[in-house]
Amino acid sequence: MTKIDTIMLHLAQVQINSISGEIQLQVLARQESEYVWEVNNSETLLLAKETSLCEGVLVLVEMDRDQQIVSIQEAKDWILSILQQHLTKNAINPQFIATEQSKIEQWRQEITAQNLELNRRALEIETRREQLQELEQALKQDREELARLQQQIKG
Repeated sequence: MTKIDTIMLHLAQVQINSISGEIQLQVLARQESEYVWEVNNSETLLLAKETSLCEGVLVLVEMDRDQQIVSIQEAKDWILSILQQHLTKNAINPQFIATEQSKIEQWRQEITAQNLELNRRALEIETRREQLQELEQALKQDREELARLQQQIKG
């Protein structure tokens, strides 16, 4: 089994229960696969041991199949990594993809138009070639006729 099969990663926010005063974790999202997360804030985890986490802090919680907390770490570095990979100026994001798709579609249309123009020109050249062949054939026949007539006049 891989780690993802045995350990489930959750994004949670540290909260203090207003009634009991205990520190708890409000689950915000759960990792489904490497790049897929399910947003769900209906689950609350109670911490069985003392912790120094402050209220409001976002944490990554690793849980085993039995829903027991394996580890808790602050999510700051993880969140910054996601921001850097996906949301910075040079990152691939939906707007970048849409812009690139638009460029590709424009290029495709331009290439199609150029291809149509080349096909039109090729057809035009072929038509002119056929016309030239017909003219050459007619010229050849006219020369033969002229030569025949010259032979009749001489002879």
